[in-house]
Amino acid sequence: MSTASDAAQAGGHEHFHRFLILGKKKLFFYHLALYNKTSGHNYQALFTFEIKDDGALRKMYLDDLKKNEDKRVFYSLRCPHHFELPELQKGKSFNVHLERVVVDKNGNRDFQKMTQTETTVECKPEGVLSFRKLGDLPYPEHLTYLLFGEGDEIHLAHQLAAHPNWDEAITISPEKSIDPATLKQIPTLVIDSINDAHGKITESPLKKNQQYQGKISTNKQTVDFIVGRQGWWNHTTLNNM
Repeated sequence: MSTASDAAQAGGHEHFHRFLILGKKKLFFYHLALYNKTSGHNYQALFTFEIKDDGALRKMYLDDLKKNEDKRVFYSLRCPHHFELPELQKGKSFNVHLERVVVDKNGNRDFQKMTQTETTVECKPEGVLSFRKLGDLPYPEHLTYLLFGEGDEIHLAHQLAAHPNWDEAITISPEKSIDPATLKQIPTLVIDSINDAHGKITESPLKKNQQYQGKISTNKQTVDFIVGRQGWWNHTTLNNM
């Protein structure tokens, strides 16, 4: 399900960008993609941004997350000003609001603006960790995620292959630490025990607090991990064409 704001974004009538916030110690920003080619959002992309304030936005996010840790509440930065997403690859500063995204039992999303004034963030070229236009990747045989993070905070984002699909970001706890150099490559983690759905699904195939095993694409390292908090889910507006 979706809100009116969701529908406007999916239809391309409001050309703004949202970036999901993941992490506590180090913040990662994951672009909320849409398959719609005319929307300007048909990119799966991951960034680090420099927030140009005194730490107020970060503190607001962390304080609110602490209150909602066990609830289906997500957080994002919303940029209300138009620009084309590929501009970030060359470096760019832009203004954002912090949002709380509350999901009800029926899956409806309520985007709640938390900040009253805009905050400037900067994306440097080296802060573009992963950037791919949607539409040229076939469904994989097995469940596949992008792997990223730092230290003991590791995240997965479902690889957006063919259309239709689902978008998901979760935090995991690996049994052993993952080499920082490997994480910087943003490799895929393939879970051989679960076949890819080859379409959209309505709930995650990875269940919270359960253990799974994946294999890192770049070095074939096996990773045993426990699923933690879900930081994003979308199988609706993602697929609007």
